[in-house]
Amino acid sequence: MGIIGSIIIGCLAGFCAGKLMKGGGFGFIMNLVLGLFGGALGGWLFSQLGIQWGGVLGQLGTAIIGAVAILWIASLIKK
Repeated sequence: MGIIGSIIIGCLAGFCAGKLMKGGGFGFIMNLVLGLFGGALGGWLFSQLGIQWGGVLGQLGTAIIGAVAILWIASLIKK
């Protein structure tokens, strides 16, 4: 997948993670930005664990998990 596709997946993951997190995350734009970083974190973490999900849905799931982790960490720092 190209860079544009990865950005779209990351933004979508940030949006979904914001909806999943209690309190809605940090606002629409910040959730999208954190989703981009979360997608990278999720991809790196899963590759370290030897886990691979195929296709766009697998990438989206990986990115959502990473984005939720980033939003959770950011909420701990915000407190």
